[in-house]
Amino acid sequence: MFSRPPGLPQNLASEIEALIGTRGLQPGDRIATMEELRTQTGYGRGTIGETCRLLSERGIVDVRPGRGGGLFVAAAGPVVRLRQTLLTVPQGAGTVAHAIAVRDALEELIAVEAALHRTDRDLRDLDVCLDAMRRSDDLESFLQSNWSLHERIADITPNEIARAVYVSLIRTIAELSVRADPERSSTSDGYLVERLAVHEELVEAIRSRDEDRVRAAVVAHRGDASSGSLNEDQEELPATVRAHGSSRLVFAEAHDVRP
Repeated sequence: MFSRPPGLPQNLASEIEALIGTRGLQPGDRIATMEELRTQTGYGRGTIGETCRLLSERGIVDVRPGRGGGLFVAAAGPVVRLRQTLLTVPQGAGTVAHAIAVRDALEELIAVEAALHRTDRDLRDLDVCLDAMRRSDDLESFLQSNWSLHERIADITPNEIARAVYVSLIRTIAELSVRADPERSSTSDGYLVERLAVHEELVEAIRSRDEDRVRAAVVAHRGDASSGSLNEDQEELPATVRAHGSSRLVFAEAHDVRP
């Protein structure tokens, strides 16, 4: 039912939320018991517990203890309905480009609010995400760890609407862009090192609570379209997708490379 292992708890939380939609589960329906989740994912109690906490805080599930308990679909509030609506957007070349454009527009708000509201626990989690990026030895694992980091940053903001839209857009990019051109899988180690440094600075800026530093880190993360430098999301797209929609995503074939 679930990929094994899906990465970090937020990845599993995203899979469970998507599962609710694909299976047409209704409020009150049971998703799985805790034991079923541990068996199907290979995760321990701590990771499953953190996943349940994330889903509960997002208003997606009710966690019921005891015999007959487990994860149950919660009554959907407006924020959850918004997230579910975004998941129904038709898939296509323009979808990814448009998702990146909107995600970029929200990124400064998400990052600045993360800096203002982050806790020591948040910072520890962000460091764990960075460690996963450092350990990545291929493009697929690097991108999965990268998206996990951005979801965890978004979890910090108290702005539920911004978080719902941002996380849904990350999921759209993650699900569609890597599949857009499956034959293109090469990347340079130097570029991944460069992108890792960009994300390390973003986390350090959030740690510092310096809003100007955060904004500068966000600009660096977006990449410089005028110089042909792409961020990891844009580089995942084939040229036909990158050229669709936003002028920031239009690049010459000479820059048709991946991270």
